[in-house]
Amino acid sequence: MSEDRKSRKTSLHGKKVNIMTVLNEGGKTDENQQKEITTERENNSVIQQDVKGVKYRDLVEKENQEKEKEDTTLRFHHTMVVKKPPLSFLENNANEAGTEVQPEQLNQEIVKKDLKDKSETTNKKKKVSCCSCLLASQHQLPPSPSMLERGRYALLCPPHDCLGTLLTYSLAVFTVWGVAYCILGQVALPGTDPIQVTVQGGTVFALLVMLVVAYCAGWLLQQIKMPPLLGMLLTGIVLKNVPPYVARGVDPDWYAATRSIALVVILLRACLGLNPAILKRLSAMVFRLAFLPCIAEATAVAIASYLFLGLPWIWGFMLGFILAAVSPAVVVSCLLSLQDRGFGVTKGIPTLVIAAASMDDVLAISCFTILLGITFNTEPNMALLLLHGPLEVVVAVVWGLGWGILITFLPPQPNPSPLLRLLLLGGGALLALFGSDLIHLKGAGALAILVMAFVAGVGWRRQGWGDSNPVTESLAALWTIFQPLLFSLIGAEIQVDALSPHTVAWGLLVVLCGISARTLAAFLAVGGGKNNKRERLFVALAWMPKATVQAAMGPLALGKAQEALDHYLSENPGQTCTDVGPDEGDLATLCSLVEHGKQLLTIAVMVILLTAPLGAIAIMVAGPRLLNKDTVEKVEEKEDA
Repeated sequence: MSEDRKSRKTSLHGKKVNIMTVLNEGGKTDENQQKEITTERENNSVIQQDVKGVKYRDLVEKENQEKEKEDTTLRFHHTMVVKKPPLSFLENNANEAGTEVQPEQLNQEIVKKDLKDKSETTNKKKKVSCCSCLLASQHQLPPSPSMLERGRYALLCPPHDCLGTLLTYSLAVFTVWGVAYCILGQVALPGTDPIQVTVQGGTVFALLVMLVVAYCAGWLLQQIKMPPLLGMLLTGIVLKNVPPYVARGVDPDWYAATRSIALVVILLRACLGLNPAILKRLSAMVFRLAFLPCIAEATAVAIASYLFLGLPWIWGFMLGFILAAVSPAVVVSCLLSLQDRGFGVTKGIPTLVIAAASMDDVLAISCFTILLGITFNTEPNMALLLLHGPLEVVVAVVWGLGWGILITFLPPQPNPSPLLRLLLLGGGALLALFGSDLIHLKGAGALAILVMAFVAGVGWRRQGWGDSNPVTESLAALWTIFQPLLFSLIGAEIQVDALSPHTVAWGLLVVLCGISARTLAAFLAVGGGKNNKRERLFVALAWMPKATVQAAMGPLALGKAQEALDHYLSENPGQTCTDVGPDEGDLATLCSLVEHGKQLLTIAVMVILLTAPLGAIAIMVAGPRLLNKDTVEKVEEKEDA
């Protein structure tokens, strides 16, 4: 019996620690046993200072507290296993040379952390005290409040109770009307006059056929381990260029609206999942990745197009900024797939690329718009043109912050309606995307959606929602429908018989020069941090796909040039571009502008055909090979090992 009651000892950093002692059977301890217990507690307090992890120090303190609470008559033995501190903690508390953390250094770190926590708590209290007169949480209604007290309490922030519900439904009605006006125009305005609306025949049938065929093609390619969007892109190309030419039956306005709505769904789904801590840590890298590759590719394309195609410098840079815009639809959808499988999550690779993609598009669209205005405006306002880019950023950030804060507190707590949150979030995004076109700030739409969804996501997390919530689940279900529509419509932009062989041949060389410069710049832009060469190479490959922006901006320059030419011919009938000479004044200039516009459109279509499928394949194939797979389950297993 005495041998069975022998105390068990556990090794802690090479020392034998007696965790529990055996008490006598009758429940009474003699002096020797009491001294032994006291000695063990003193030894444990000394050993605490040598523990290299805060978690394990707390674990030993918890064990001591439990021993003090236990009755002196214990009828069992207990063994405590103290684990080695996790590697992540040792890395954070050791220098780059791998030196071991000393107990004195550990104590200093603990003191610093405690002081930091106290200062943060003090700052929070100061902020609360400054705004306490406006916060409902700092005021309580008396047991029998008067009407005046109820009225004052209803006006406190954030909106709550009946007032919060009233504001929510009012905002929802305004959102629905605003989206209807941005998409339908005068149909949403008051009035009784008849409005004539024309829709191309076969639009609904063509969209349904594209949806079903693209979904099936994507599913088939997914079975052979290929990106599903590749099958969807090929579906659009085939339905546009092979009889009976089903995709040509889609009305252009319906085509643009459907594509924009699909883009809103994928941007919201991606931006709600952005990690604020990682984004703050990688903020400088986000700006480098957004600006450096875009400027490098635009410059390389301008030089190559001047040398190989004979384009003027201003048209060369217009082509450069058309090609420099990365496709959010392709990049974001592929990165979400990798993120869901846990690739690159710890280093924040998906967050980095998704955040930089919207800023990259803002820069490219703004520069293209400035150059387009300089080219076709006879008396351009240079001040407004130069302020166009910064104005887009300001409008996008203000709208995103304002709407994001609104939908954080509306619908009101404690049980906000997921349906109303989805309606306000999606409606605000549609207002940003379609409304930016109405005010001629096209580049502001995507950035406003990013800011709005990011602010809303952070606010919802603080209110208790996780990354997986009813809104994100609804967006994932909507993406199942809009993904095949989006990529089949992008593929339908490619009309093979409209491609000029001469422009395609030299344009391919121009595109390769631009992609080479962009890849090198992206590889260098994500250097200087903790990313290794494999991760930097993946970011460079992920920065290659082009699709949505090129499809939208490609025809703009040609449309402007054709409009100017038609206006001139209407004032000067009997003249055409076929018999005009190179020195015949305005007509020759306008005809050359139309030819340059056709070259831009041809190369924009060609870059979609080349980079969208190849970029998607590169991301999906290279991601699992170049990125580390970091899942929550794996981290927990490592900590438990």
